[in-house]
Amino acid sequence: MSAPRTLAAAAAPGGGGRAKLTHPGKAILAGGIAGGIEICITFPTEYVKTQLQLDEKANPPRYRSIGHCVKLTVQDHGVRGLYRGLSSLLYGSIPKSAVRFGVFEVLSNYAKDSSGKLDSKRSLICGLGAGVAEAVAIVCPMETIKVKFIHDQSSLNPKYRGFFHGVREIVREQGLRGTYQGLTATVLKQGSNQAIRFFVMTSFRNWYLGDNTHREMNPFITAAFGAVAGAASVFGNTPLDVIKTRMQGLEAHKYKSTLDCAYQILKNEGPLAFYKGTVPRLGRVCLDVAIVFVIYEEVVKVLNRVWKTA
Repeated sequence: MSAPRTLAAAAAPGGGGRAKLTHPGKAILAGGIAGGIEICITFPTEYVKTQLQLDEKANPPRYRSIGHCVKLTVQDHGVRGLYRGLSSLLYGSIPKSAVRFGVFEVLSNYAKDSSGKLDSKRSLICGLGAGVAEAVAIVCPMETIKVKFIHDQSSLNPKYRGFFHGVREIVREQGLRGTYQGLTATVLKQGSNQAIRFFVMTSFRNWYLGDNTHREMNPFITAAFGAVAGAASVFGNTPLDVIKTRMQGLEAHKYKSTLDCAYQILKNEGPLAFYKGTVPRLGRVCLDVAIVFVIYEEVVKVLNRVWKTA
């Protein structure tokens, strides 16, 4: 069986010869590298987004705006405070991105038609599969730990001294189930995220590449397409992201289920609460998706030169 192609190759029609295939190992390695670099660049916006979503109206809210959240965080903890919880996300971001691209490449290899083309509809299904895989294997436990860390650090008396101490305490107090809170919401969020992103990305690639399978994709073009794909996913599933964050916070015990969480938010805070943190998430996700796709493609090019496969 032939190995999966890169995203650019998978998106391109079969005119001008069969597109070059990529070994799945390269996809996994390139995805991991891209994920690690991306999270180090964009984490502060993720921190602010999570803080705003956890800042429920019933508290009453501590933060008046994005700028106010940043100001208070730096005031209380210094600039390093914007990177609280980075370790938990970094440890998960590398395997998450590796699983995402690895699974997508494998699925897209099966989904391509006889001409070697992966159309937009099939890429949506492949993206959905990649999103569900990363949600179950990596994202849910990673996100649960991240949210608990950020929520704990914003309390008056933080109890977690570091990543491994925090994980140990969570497992000791709640068992392994404590790292899988909000699984349903996470699967829905990641599945829809990747379905939307790969659908939009493939649509743009097919349009840009046309019938020329060997046309080079300029990194700036890839970044622009990636940013649009990221924006589409934000507006498409921010409500799921808000529910997931609440289900994984330290006060998750207040909710009986994912549906109960959604009902409580709607009842107590109104429909606009489902779009809390949209602006910081929009900035982070657009940058995130653009960076990941660009780095992924560039790393694959390097690997193709140094790692010869059939």
